[in-house]
Amino acid sequence: MTIGQWQLRAAFAARLSRMYGREVPAYTTLVDVSHEVNEDVLRARGADAERLGSIRRVTAERHGAIRVGTHGELRQVARVFGALGMRPVGFYDLRDTAGSALPVVSTAFRPVAEEELERNPFRVFTSMLTVSDPRFFDADLRARLTAFLAARELFAPELLALADRAEAERELPEADAERFLDLAVRSFELSAEPIDRDWYATLERVSAVAADIGGVRATHINHLTPRVLDIDELYRRMTERGVEMIDTIQGPPRWEGPDILLRQTSFRALAEPRAMRAADGTVTRGALRVRFGEVEARGIALTREGRALYDRMLALVDERAAHRAPGDRGDVARAVWAEHLPVTEEGLAERGLGFFTYHVAPGRPEDGRPPPSEVGALLRDGWVRAEPIVYEDFLPRSAAGIFRSNLSVDTGSRDSAQEADAYDAGRLSAAMGREVLDPFALYERQRQLSLTRVARELGLAATPDVLRPGSP
Repeated sequence: MTIGQWQLRAAFAARLSRMYGREVPAYTTLVDVSHEVNEDVLRARGADAERLGSIRRVTAERHGAIRVGTHGELRQVARVFGALGMRPVGFYDLRDTAGSALPVVSTAFRPVAEEELERNPFRVFTSMLTVSDPRFFDADLRARLTAFLAARELFAPELLALADRAEAERELPEADAERFLDLAVRSFELSAEPIDRDWYATLERVSAVAADIGGVRATHINHLTPRVLDIDELYRRMTERGVEMIDTIQGPPRWEGPDILLRQTSFRALAEPRAMRAADGTVTRGALRVRFGEVEARGIALTREGRALYDRMLALVDERAAHRAPGDRGDVARAVWAEHLPVTEEGLAERGLGFFTYHVAPGRPEDGRPPPSEVGALLRDGWVRAEPIVYEDFLPRSAAGIFRSNLSVDTGSRDSAQEADAYDAGRLSAAMGREVLDPFALYERQRQLSLTRVARELGLAATPDVLRPGSP
């Protein structure tokens, strides 16, 4: 008997979730409350609650987050996730986000094919320390950090060999699959090895995130995230249970129009006991706050035009909320959303702001007129229906906001007089030896495949045009 990649992915996500629940019991509470909220929303809204994914998929859905220190470690973790049918998608540079020193660049490993996402959409947001960035690390610290990272081993050679086999053959025999899963989960457990207190403190003065990556000899799952259908209700219920949540829900506001992109929040990082080694070799019991439980609500993927509008709206909210009380920001954001975004999914589709798949509608018009050649007209005249494409990726500002909200120390340090070390998707691709995929291209491919089917079924001479913002 062999175990396919998607089954490996589902089993890994489930085992990782059980492991993290043992290590961080508040995460189990988060999952339980998420299930309760999802069941209540499903009862209240019926089929409409599953418009952005079946309840089976939503219930199983998780995203994790890990942090590595070097190009070599990133290349190895890409091999582990490659075994699970997960590819790097999107490039996120968190270094210049306001508020804290975050010397990391990131990508997310996830399945990319529609059928694979439906089977199990497990994702891992993976951040890499930018050791070569002089704004955070001077020459001496950079040399010490490079030597420290070079001396550690995050992933056992046996795990990597099994991962390469699983990726090449797209499956593993049952016994090998069991061994792979055991080694993979253990790689992300919290290590009991004592931490060098002085070295950790040195890095912590630069960045708490840098210390969490480069101040220990192993990586660990940093947070694990279930998906919920009503994140505001979950926030309320978690608070009622006495769980301390971060101050805000990151991302778009709750408003009367369509859910877009991604909303995230978390409970605050908890003090976890860790063994600390002093300079004289003595080991004492300390505590660190680096891990937390995040939860997310996913919406509709936006086109490039839609994302540009989203960024403009965020800037407008920042401007209008600058001199208001912090509690007013939600009202400001809702007002901005109402001014600039269509209040219906159809409006998002017609204006080319959101990604949808299109399907020929049953009972289409029978007045003898030929179908129009533009998507908006096909929708308005009842020829096709639009199904939203779920946003499968992340938002840099929201990710940074979650990171910052869970730091237990001050904002760290950054020498802005130094020139930043240049990073982009191309450099990250070269570091891994595999391409960082463009999420917009993946969504566009889904949309275009559906429009090609529509053209064929309606007998159109060409694929219907999508109206772009600003078009007449």
